Parts: sequence; structure tokens; C-alpha cells
Amino acid sequence: MIKKLDRLRKFELLRTLAAVGLALAIAFILILTTSEQPIEAIRAFALGPISKFRYFGNVIELMIPLLFTGLAVSVMFSANQFNLISEGAFFVGALGSSWIATNFLLPAGVHPVVGILVAGLIGAVVATIPAILKLKWNADVLVSSLMLNYILMFLGFYFLNYHLRDPQAGDMASFKFPDSAKLMRILPGTRVHIGLILAILAVVLVYLFMFKTRWGYEIRMVGKNENFARYSGMNVFRVIIVSQMVGGFLAGLGGGIEMLGMYTRFKYKTLPGFGWDGVIVAILAKNNPALVPVGAFFLAYLRIGADIMSRSTDVSSQLVGIIQGVVIILVAAEHFMSKRKNRIIYEESMADLSAAKEAK
Repeated sequence: MIKKLDRLRKFELLRTLAAVGLALAIAFILILTTSEQPIEAIRAFALGPISKFRYFGNVIELMIPLLFTGLAVSVMFSANQFNLISEGAFFVGALGSSWIATNFLLPAGVHPVVGILVAGLIGAVVATIPAILKLKWNADVLVSSLMLNYILMFLGFYFLNYHLRDPQAGDMASFKFPDSAKLMRILPGTRVHIGLILAILAVVLVYLFMFKTRWGYEIRMVGKNENFARYSGMNVFRVIIVSQMVGGFLAGLGGGIEMLGMYTRFKYKTLPGFGWDGVIVAILAKNNPALVPVGAFFLAYLRIGADIMSRSTDVSSQLVGIIQGVVIILVAAEHFMSKRKNRIIYEESMADLSAAKEAK
């Protein structure tokens, strides 16, 4: 049984890598057939992010928020709750940290910490709303969370316009953040900030939470078989709420860290998109916190590579959207490489049967 599970895990990893490889192959074929300078475009796309230290710094900068939203979605999806509220939680988390930054005078070491924690708490609160609607009134989590994201966006803009807006900015933006509220930069020549360390710490803590604690075990059990978990005596309502709160806290935390680490004032004009990207990262990582950094780095590398390619050649950066779409479709498709999976199950089942006969 253990051997079968191990082979199936390896197969899922292979299936994900095959999906990524196929998506990249399609992207390269499109470049070769549509670009007037295909070799330069592919070189810029594949090698651009590592051609300069500054470009690689861009990859790490983009990777930080993806780590938080990828972790958030992984935790929420592990409970079999397809809650997409990480986008809205990230947004209101960024707004909450901006409110702390512009309205409170605190010491330099304390100010960003308070802002980030407030961001996480706001994210935790809003993330429970779709789960409560599901558990109390059987509302579809996917639909309610999707709609709630836009409700939060417009409420956030209302709050920004009437409570945080700087009339001298010439645009809908908050007052500037004081230096005491900003996160410290840690890599000279880049904008990589201490949020990278916090993100790595979050990966470790979430992994330990999900695989080394009773709470994590219960979340995974509810996600795999809610009825079995309920009949085993687990409080399914509580487990689901906790999983969504943890996911929302991580997304809100990411929003606060991104805002105080990369911006001088709040200036989002729409939802930033990191929550949606977190879904892609979680899918690539198979909801495993240990693999989230790999998925986040891959997506960040693609984005920066596509941006460099679009600035230096005639190929649009929208190519990344094609790659993302193909990867999601293939990874989510149950029948993609299903023959190989069924073969593994058959071989291991026959081996177990033979072992049982020999034991008799």
C-alpha cells in the first residue's frame, strides 16, 4: 500500500511536469510561427530573468506575494473548499496595512509588524464568509467567494476615497507611507525586502501545521472524505472554518507585506491578481506547502521572462496566459495520462494480492 501511494505521488509529479513541458512546447511553437525574430524571443523568454542580477531580483520580488497566496489557496483547497477569496483577502490586507501605515505613528521596528498583522487578521475574517455561507445556507463557495472579491474591492475603494486618499496625489491613492512603516530591503540593487524571509518562514510553518499537527491532519481528512471525518468524531464545521481563516490570514499577510515592501502608497486601481495566481501555484504544488516555492518561482520566472521578451522583441507578454491556461487544463484533467495511472494501480493491486496469497 505504501509503495503504491509513493508511486502515485511520483506519477502526479510527473504528470504536472509533463503538463508544464507541453505548455512550454506550445508556447515555443507559437513564437516560432508568429515572431519575426523567434530565436531572440525564445532566448529573452528563457534566459532573460537570469541575464542580469536586477532581472533575477524582479523574479524574487514577484515570487514573494505568490508564496503567500499559494500557501493560502493550498490550505483552503486542502479542506475541499474551493474558496477563491484569497484575491479579496490580499486586497483588503494591503488596504489594512496602508491604513495602519498612514494613520498611526509607531516605532520603526513595530510599525510594519502591526500593519502586517492587521492585514492578516482582516484577511482571516473575510475568508470565513464564503465558508459560513456554505455551512449555514449551502451557498456555493466558488460563486460566493468570487462575487465577494468584487464586493471587497468596491468597499475598499470607498474606504480609500473617503478615509485614506491624498488630495495632493492627483490620483486615487493613499497618503505616502512613512519610512517607519516600510519593510527593509535585503538585496542591494534590487527591491527584494525582508518579506522574502517572512515568506520562507511561512512555508515552513504551514508545512508543519498541515503535516505535523492534529489541526492539519483534520483539515486534510475533511478534504479527502468529509463524511468519514464527521463519523470519526471530527467537528467538520470548526475544521473548515479554521482552514479558511488560516488561508485568509496568509493571503491578507501577503497583501500587507507586498504593500509595505514594494510601494510608497496604496495605489491599486483594481484587484492585483495575486490571489488568482495563487490558485495556479497551488495547483502546480498539488496543495503541498513544501512545493509552493517551486510553483511560485516557476510562475514568477515566466512572468518576468515574458515581460523581458515583450520589451525586446515583437512577442507579447500575454503568451504567459496561454502557458498558464494549458497547464491548468492538463493538470486538472483527470484523463490526462490516466492510462499510466491506472496501470500503476493495477500493478500494485496485483502485487498486494500476490503477497496476500503467499502469506496464507
